Amino acid sequence: MKELKVKVCGMRDPQNIDEVCKANPDFLGYIFHPKSSRYVGDSPDLSIFTRVPSSTKKVGVFVNEEAEKVIEICKEYKLKVAQLHGKESPDYCRQIRENGFLVFKAFSLDESFDFNILKDYISVVDYFLFDTKGKLPGGTGVKFNWELLNKYKLENPFFLSGGIGPDDYDGITTLNNKQLYALDINSGFEIEPALKDAEKVKAFIEKVRN
Repeated sequence: MKELKVKVCGMRDPQNIDEVCKANPDFLGYIFHPKSSRYVGDSPDLSIFTRVPSSTKKVGVFVNEEAEKVIEICKEYKLKVAQLHGKESPDYCRQIRENGFLVFKAFSLDESFDFNILKDYISVVDYFLFDTKGKLPGGTGVKFNWELLNKYKLENPFFLSGGIGPDDYDGITTLNNKQLYALDINSGFEIEPALKDAEKVKAFIEKVRN
């Protein structure tokens, strides 16, 4: 199995960011959705962004935010990526991308998910992100049926999200979808919302890379 990238999402505590960054995650996610328990806040301290090494791409997570606001925030905090968890249209994604940002478009999967709806997004997103369908946008801390990924036949690489925990890597290695690009970890590694167990993150990333 090819080496997967790892994204650690839901960060906001400066010291915790420092500890997690020692493991050199490929991506670090900040949630800009006020209804999330991991929301960075209305005026997050600039230091939670500037302390991240350049080798780790910074990701802003948004839900049905105005495109102009997403672009403004990404520029202000020097984020490389806009991760979109709402009902953003292909044209919306194109607008974000044309402003120079990578676009991750999230879709929540269950047994009734129609993969055909992704075709309109092929040319306007860099990566898809698949997580578990819940009542609200964003993470549920629960896994979906990974066998559903066998239905994914497009060329865009994707992130696997949704309830991934420290002991899940062996199961992930059984997935043989060649477009699986990265793992998105969050609540399964938390002490409390937005506070990660840095040792568990480090051990998981080492396992993925070895």
